Amino acid sequence: MTDCIFCKIVNKEIPSNLIYEDENYIAFNDINPKMKTHILIIPKKHIESFHIIKSSDDLKLAEWLFTVAYKIIKEKNLQWCRLQINCGKEHGQEVFHIHLHLMSNS
Repeated sequence: MTDCIFCKIVNKEIPSNLIYEDENYIAFNDINPKMKTHILIIPKKHIESFHIIKSSDDLKLAEWLFTVAYKIIKEKNLQWCRLQINCGKEHGQEVFHIHLHLMSNS
């Protein structure tokens, strides 16, 4: 998707403060943090939203967002956090590329 800001971050067309990267995922600091730690975790593959996943492969990519979050939580030694996925414009999704918010006051 050429006009997706997250796809542009994945393709290194837009700079970001990377926290984590592997073959299928990247994580970076949110530019408008809601808490002291506010990291966005996304699959490199463009999936518009969690509630409209169309294949079992895409569902597996979405499920692994939590595994990446777990790795980051342990690496940063976060004691408490909030994990949040917004699904659809009516429920706060602003960028239509599935992403998991990892937020903490630590």
